[in-house]
Amino acid sequence: MNLVYFVLIAYGLTQILVYSDMPLLKKIRPSKTALRGYGKVFHCPMCLGFHVGYLLMLISPYTELFSFDISLVNFFLLGWLSSGTSYTLNMLFGDYGINVQSKIKGFENEFILDDEMDDTTS
Repeated sequence: MNLVYFVLIAYGLTQILVYSDMPLLKKIRPSKTALRGYGKVFHCPMCLGFHVGYLLMLISPYTELFSFDISLVNFFLLGWLSSGTSYTLNMLFGDYGINVQSKIKGFENEFILDDEMDDTTS
């Protein structure tokens, strides 16, 4: 259950930090070109998710929801876990519900398979 809480909290915090329109966050979030281009980190759920992961590890002694030892290995493992799940959940769920996309071209109910698909994958 620790990991479920961790993943959901990491996803929520990452979403808030990357996409929030709250005036305070908009003011402190650097532009993509700031910091010699490293401002992009604050606009990318995968990048910022990594940083959220290790920050949650650092505050884990102060919460009862999840508990992780503070170590260099957990630093990377929880950062990677947070990055991957934050990005995956961000791609899966959007403002209008579940995102479903495929390599199928077409209009409404008429679907034409993409000619550029590699036949070796089927």
